[in-house]
Amino acid sequence: MRKLTVLLATVLVAACTAAPSWKPAGDRILTTWGESLDPAHVHAEYPRPQMVRETWKSLNGFWKYAIVPQEEQNPVCDSTILVPFCVESALSGVGKRVSNKEALWYETVFSVPNSWRKGGVMLNFEAVDWYAEIYVNGHSVGTHSGGYTHFGFDIAPYLKKGKEQLLRVKVTDATDTDFQPCGKQVTVPRGIWYTPVTGIWQSVWMEPVPSVHITDYEAVADPESGSFSITVNCAGNEDLDTTVEVEVLSADGTRVATAITTPGEPVVAAVPDPQLWTPDTPYLYGLRLSLRQGKDEVDQVTGYAAMRSVSMVVDKDGYKRLGLNGKPIFHYGPLDQGWWPDGLYTAPSDEALKYDIQKTKDFGYNMIRKHIKIEPRRWYYWCDVLGVMVWQDMPCIAHNKKGQWDEWTYGGEDYEVPERAKENYYREWGEIIAQNKVSPCIVVWVPFNEGWGQFDTEQVVAFTHDLDPTRLINPASGGNHRHCGDILDSHNYPMPKMKLRSNGEVIDVLGEYGGIGWPVEGHLWQADKNWGYVKYTSGEEVLAEYERFAEMLKGIIKEGVAGAVYTQTTDVEVEVNGLMTYDRKVIKMDEPRLRDINQRVIQSMQE
Repeated sequence: MRKLTVLLATVLVAACTAAPSWKPAGDRILTTWGESLDPAHVHAEYPRPQMVRETWKSLNGFWKYAIVPQEEQNPVCDSTILVPFCVESALSGVGKRVSNKEALWYETVFSVPNSWRKGGVMLNFEAVDWYAEIYVNGHSVGTHSGGYTHFGFDIAPYLKKGKEQLLRVKVTDATDTDFQPCGKQVTVPRGIWYTPVTGIWQSVWMEPVPSVHITDYEAVADPESGSFSITVNCAGNEDLDTTVEVEVLSADGTRVATAITTPGEPVVAAVPDPQLWTPDTPYLYGLRLSLRQGKDEVDQVTGYAAMRSVSMVVDKDGYKRLGLNGKPIFHYGPLDQGWWPDGLYTAPSDEALKYDIQKTKDFGYNMIRKHIKIEPRRWYYWCDVLGVMVWQDMPCIAHNKKGQWDEWTYGGEDYEVPERAKENYYREWGEIIAQNKVSPCIVVWVPFNEGWGQFDTEQVVAFTHDLDPTRLINPASGGNHRHCGDILDSHNYPMPKMKLRSNGEVIDVLGEYGGIGWPVEGHLWQADKNWGYVKYTSGEEVLAEYERFAEMLKGIIKEGVAGAVYTQTTDVEVEVNGLMTYDRKVIKMDEPRLRDINQRVIQSMQE
């Protein structure tokens, strides 16, 4: 039902720069989707499946760009870039770096249908890394800082008469030379640190909105009572008699519950015979939200929700476990970094974006740890649809690689972080949680990884809990462990081993292990200096070691370990420890045997 709704959304073709001759930049390996990419139809799917309006317009495609010193204003943009691929990527057609003293300028021409000019026109950016200044027809319409969250502006006041409108975007990006969250991006890629990403890296699009319109919603499920608590937020003048009708729909589109509320006020909608969302049965209810002023409907969006709850539970042996719908479930999945050899942060297509998630399911896992990167909203949509639980990391801020923390003890010192870095972290992490908690697949928030830039852990955990008390918090995956949050997360390479246990204080998990490497010739980012935590020369050897580790893992599961994360989904640049090669063309282990091993690991907790 949800997939059909998204596909039925009306797509209007953007009037972007005319198509030039185009080919991927550089000579790195490409995915199959990158090799067959049609630049005239790049990421043409509706970008926001969690909240759909029928009428919208994609601005993805060929734009003009220029890289100039930061102080230069209004440069001539006379080179071509394919949006939404970052300028450093092959699929952008550019493949150039932008220093922390330079600015990347974009320019495109677009049109607005006459029927849109009766209300607001939202110009939406799904993600731009890192600081963006937006200009329409020479007017500054707003700025945004942060590389991982969507933002938008009502540009109706800045539109001129006639068909053509001019959009310019200025981007600056310090990457790892300043305080901003940058995850694995560095100016000097090496080892586990990768090529930087600058500028637009997710879809740009527009939609018409009425003067009073829905901005977002939250649907909190209570499986015990079979009900949703739904809050719908709006923007604009609500002085008139403004109400929201909430309709809950079954998977076949039949209305099963309805309620009336006012913007910002939660309302409870009970559904008969509630269907639970689990990795085995990822049932999604549809939502239809209608905003009315008096008797007039002024806005309507469709979304979805899942009847599922997340909690800490205690099993029959007294161990604290990760709970889904009140029952213990072993969380097992790969460390998924979300990088692509041809698009870097950006998957070549929606099909490619879905592929990694589908293969994770095919391999027999039920969870993904999304590692210090935030994905497009369509990625979470596919996890919701396919039934994959997600541990969501916060991208780490630039940090001292030596660290000022004691990795495997309780109470080690937090890192000394400048105040402006802390303030920015709270702002960006708050936006990430607020924007993504609508996706039921996310079950665990992970504020810090391995002590990288870790600060004020107790306060950050409290901040995270206040923003979203419905999910569990893993304070520091493999990092500086403090007496807070719901989870103690230990890392060990290569074999599955817990370096530290909480002794029943919280849930114990193995947040990273494995890293079994195999550099597959013809599918490498570079020919030499590739590495894994351990390296082999064939898929048979990799699978044998993987199965040996799985037997060890089952042993510590019996001792109370509640979840485990294997490194990793794919090779990434010079790392060759993926389940698949970086170009996704080779699955390194026999898939049916891998699935059987993983299913036996998950089931072992119940034996």
